[in-house]
Amino acid sequence: MSIVSYRASGTLASVAALIALCGASVASGALITWTASLSGAAEAPPNNSAGTGFTQVDYDTVTHLMRVQASFTGLTGLTTVAHIHSATAIAGVGTAGVASQTPSFSGFPVGVSAGSMDTTFDMTLASSYNPAYITAKGSVALAEAALIQSFDDGKAYFNLHSSVFGGGEIRGFLARIPAPSSLAVLGLAGLVAARRRRA
Repeated sequence: MSIVSYRASGTLASVAALIALCGASVASGALITWTASLSGAAEAPPNNSAGTGFTQVDYDTVTHLMRVQASFTGLTGLTTVAHIHSATAIAGVGTAGVASQTPSFSGFPVGVSAGSMDTTFDMTLASSYNPAYITAKGSVALAEAALIQSFDDGKAYFNLHSSVFGGGEIRGFLARIPAPSSLAVLGLAGLVAARRRRA
């Protein structure tokens, strides 16, 4: 075996090992992420707020921890509360009741026109939900399953309420994004294919 072919096969073996590791991570599926851009145009009914924002929700299927991050700026009013609402009848449109912690997310800044939050919730605890949501679903476990399903179905939204827009100044429907490990597998598979073509 030549030095060149040995190096190529060594690289391929390394890449194959990385793909196997990433594949194991994908199969276990421990972390799921959804994101949403927030705007007044996405409200129901739409409003003319110049405010914008972004939210990311990460859910660990093993620990049942849900991290909610949000940032926003340029609001017309001052913040009052923020929630996740679930589930609308049709994906991406309509309104729904509050599913998450009430009266607002702990850690959410109140009385500001720009800010951010980063709070992690234990979704096995009743305190992470609107009590009415748990009652409607029948138990905390069923509430958790329904909420996560509504994220995947595109029927849940992050809504930020303000002093000017009491029903919500900016909002956005959550959409699932591919896991980083899935993207890594695809990238490494492409690298393997490219090396094979060169060899």
